[in-house]
Amino acid sequence: MNNVTVLRGLLMCFLGPLAMIPGSAQKAADGELRLNQIQVIGTHNSYHIEPAEGVMNLIRTFTPKTADSIQYTHRPLEQQLGELGVRQLELDLYADPEGGLFAEPVANRMLRKQGGQGHDPTGVLKKPGIKILHSPDFDFLTTALTFVDALKTIRRWSQANSHHVPIMILLELKETGSPLGGRLRKFDAAQLDGVDQEILSVFQRKEILAPDDVRGGAQTLREVIVEKGWPSLREVRGKVMFALDNGSHLRNAYLKDHPSLRGRLIFVSVDENDPAAAFFKLNDPVGGFDQIQRLVKAGFLVRTRADSDTVQARKNDPAKREKALASGAQFVSTDYPEANAAFSDYCVRFSGGIVARPNPVSGELGVEGIDPEKAPAQE
Repeated sequence: MNNVTVLRGLLMCFLGPLAMIPGSAQKAADGELRLNQIQVIGTHNSYHIEPAEGVMNLIRTFTPKTADSIQYTHRPLEQQLGELGVRQLELDLYADPEGGLFAEPVANRMLRKQGGQGHDPTGVLKKPGIKILHSPDFDFLTTALTFVDALKTIRRWSQANSHHVPIMILLELKETGSPLGGRLRKFDAAQLDGVDQEILSVFQRKEILAPDDVRGGAQTLREVIVEKGWPSLREVRGKVMFALDNGSHLRNAYLKDHPSLRGRLIFVSVDENDPAAAFFKLNDPVGGFDQIQRLVKAGFLVRTRADSDTVQARKNDPAKREKALASGAQFVSTDYPEANAAFSDYCVRFSGGIVARPNPVSGELGVEGIDPEKAPAQE
């Protein structure tokens, strides 16, 4: 790679991909954009820390491809929110109602590192509560050991920066991922209720944009989204919202006895004709490009990914990133909100380092360079 190519890439990382967006800058700045009419950058596995060298060597011995895929580390959550302008986070959750399930990872025992050598210096993993990690026995390092700790960090930052556009927190409930899988707890009805309860143990209900807030007096979420639309940014600044990464049985169990998500805190990805339809997880912006654009034009929220498994960063390949941004998905997730110089200068940022931009598909009211997060506080 020559010096000119490197310099061009570094400038691209700072300036971000350029995209002209039609419409009126004044209207965008005045806060007339709705939540679905902006686009923000998110991070994938936002808590993740690359395994220590000894553990990584163990993983690479058995599965080199997996080792490559987890070779990334994110900054602590408050730095992602504050210094990098991330507005969508992803947390992997494991049920641990009695405590202790994840206190002694297998890799540590194999390497004779009992106690984890700083992995859990305060013993919080031995206490009951939902835990955050990627894989229990080998890829377990995290900037937030518990769900409650992560939520407290996000809330502290939110309260100190209360004019922010909503922070979307994507939750993946995990029941597998350990060679000793039998010791993992399932997310049964009680554990699913427990996710909502832990959220409310940290955030006040008024600080959360929940399905009930969007639906109002209508019968279904889908009806409101299609006929009325999402709230304006003016109405939802300073709030957080939650979405479920899972489909299938866990999504269905979360919906059970809560038609159109009545009484629930977390949006779910369902069929677009489902009464609960409001948010969709579509991780492939290349193969799913047309579908994403159609859903965004219809008023739905979509999360997609700009990269995965470190592939794009290693190749310095922007193709998937550019499709993700052009798709109009409101939440574009990456492992690289800043470049990893060991791989390349690949990263995912907006022009001029802005935090949010008017959506290139649904945000008809903006132009390039306007940051909806910086709209006047009096809106």
